[in-house]
Amino acid sequence: SDRASQGIYEDATGPAVEGVMRGHCATVKRLLVPDEQAQIQDAIADLASKCSLVLTCGGTGFSQRDVTPEATRAVLEREAPGLIDVV
Repeated sequence: SDRASQGIYEDATGPAVEGVMRGHCATVKRLLVPDEQAQIQDAIADLASKCSLVLTCGGTGFSQRDVTPEATRAVLEREAPGLIDVV
């Protein structure tokens, strides 16, 4: 999120997901990046090189600046259609 990464408003979703994951994972790392496709892709790729699981939140895909879905898809090795529906 551009505005959350600039401190204009507080990210609520990221901390909520982090809180849930802390109850199930030994290590949790949360990043907040602006709506720049290259930065999102780099963040995902960096985390994927160190972690077994990378989750993204936000990225509804409805605004012109929201490129999280495209950035995520660009770095996927394999899609898991329907997985998000059960999460």
